[in-house]
Amino acid sequence: MALQAPSSAPTAAPPGYPEIHAGGHKAKEAVPTFVNMDDPDHAAQRAMLEDEFTPETVRRKWRPVMEEVVGAVLDEFVAKGEKEGEKGEPVGLVKEFAVHAPTRIIYRALGVPAADVARLSRDSEIRNSTSRNAAETANLELQKYIAGLVKQKMAQPGGDDDDIISKLVAEQLRPGHLTEDQVATLAFLVLTAGNAALINSIALGVLTLLQHPDQLADFKRRPEELASRLVTEITRYHTASGLNSRRAVKEDVVIGGQLFKRGEGVICAVQAANRDGDKFADPDRFDIHRPGMRPEDTLGFGFGPHRCQAEFFSRAQLEIVFSKLFKRLPGLRLAKGETELAYSEPTMNVGVEEVPVYFG
Repeated sequence: MALQAPSSAPTAAPPGYPEIHAGGHKAKEAVPTFVNMDDPDHAAQRAMLEDEFTPETVRRKWRPVMEEVVGAVLDEFVAKGEKEGEKGEPVGLVKEFAVHAPTRIIYRALGVPAADVARLSRDSEIRNSTSRNAAETANLELQKYIAGLVKQKMAQPGGDDDDIISKLVAEQLRPGHLTEDQVATLAFLVLTAGNAALINSIALGVLTLLQHPDQLADFKRRPEELASRLVTEITRYHTASGLNSRRAVKEDVVIGGQLFKRGEGVICAVQAANRDGDKFADPDRFDIHRPGMRPEDTLGFGFGPHRCQAEFFSRAQLEIVFSKLFKRLPGLRLAKGETELAYSEPTMNVGVEEVPVYFG
């Protein structure tokens, strides 16, 4: 398949690489990160972050942070929803909850001071909006902030902070493995890569569970047992990062009887692969009880050497979000008919703009 073929590469440099938005072309002018590199450069830079996202590190170091942050965001969401409920109004799940949980978690992981989180959260919310101009402006503001934060960390020699930027400064910048600009760009990648997909997965996951009340009831009864299965099925069923697996063809190659020529661009339809009837029985059916289902069987986090490095980190967030949300708000229900909801445009990764809900 194209994601595995050695004759295709993720690098954005060759002509023909399939950029979807103007921002992608601008990104080519920036300092590259491993997502746009081939091996051995890809493997070398990716390894600099590897230890932060292993299953053991996620369990020991990051899950307690996630539990704390999701609990705090959920408290705010409940307070907002109860206030709106007194007026007979619904509350927006996306704007008031789904945007904030993963965004605040990654800020904590990067070492963003608590005093800056509220302002940066607004920039992140705008960055994930449908307005291209507003999103690009927010992007620039976030990039400037991260560059300044790297400078702050550099000014703290010998600090014992255990956040990702501090570790990059200590282990990669000071020994000369990365420049200051490279650290800032890599930190910005950690901030933004997958953030929109997580927000969309939360929103689409809640919506889909509300559309399948029998499975939701089962999940509420056994969240610890079913959380991992639920996340695997949501990322298969919706594939919120379905447009991210893009490749440039390095040399002529035939895959599945189709000739791909050197210099052509390929957008791998991983969402179609996740609905492949040869791989999944009744693939268009949402089912958290699929027998023998394993996370690695789906392409929700990509495939091959460029499969999402933060997969375990992201899965843990989703497991915690769904478990805590439905434990705290077991009577959560849609405030609009399903046909009244607005979804993302076809040139963007799948998502729903807002999911208005009542608490009971």
